[in-house]
Amino acid sequence: MSLQGEEQKKVLALEVIERLKREYPLAECTLDYRDAWQLLVSVRLAAQCTDARVDLTTPKLYEKFPTVEALAEADPAEIEAIVRPCGLGRSKARDISACMKVLHEKYGDVVPDTMEELLALPGVGRKSANLILGDVYGKPAIVTDTHCIRLSNLIGLVDGVKEPGKVERELRKIVPPEEGNDLCHRFVHHGRSEEHTSELQSH
Repeated sequence: MSLQGEEQKKVLALEVIERLKREYPLAECTLDYRDAWQLLVSVRLAAQCTDARVDLTTPKLYEKFPTVEALAEADPAEIEAIVRPCGLGRSKARDISACMKVLHEKYGDVVPDTMEELLALPGVGRKSANLILGDVYGKPAIVTDTHCIRLSNLIGLVDGVKEPGKVERELRKIVPPEEGNDLCHRFVHHGRSEEHTSELQSH
């Protein structure tokens, strides 16, 4: 990206941020959670599954396993039986079990607050780590989910970049650090309202 192109994209990014702030004053995570470890569980369950389905499933999981320690000690098969409606039950249950074990044994049930430590947790990728850093710890974060990637390309903040890590790097160059996390939440809200509108138009 040329210096001139980057400056133009910075101006565009600020305009997009302001417009989305007016449209969606509340920028918040669309997953229900109370504690940081619950957000980790929800994000893992949300892979190839709707947030709405995840939010229907997690209360049942926490009713049976209400703490990090309880999930760490649970038989993965018991976890799988509850999270199966979210799809990929076995691998998600295995990751959740392994992740909670590390949280319990290494971190005393506290979710770490650095990218490096989060990425070392089983089943945690950059998207999940960024969500934790931004939502829980208020650190600069860019959560490159499908809405963020599609809208960033559509608006022209990135040019034909589909790989999440590259989109994150490009957006970090042009989006003020304190705005990144909220911008990504607003992309989700906007992406969903677009989907809803197109659904209505197709009927």
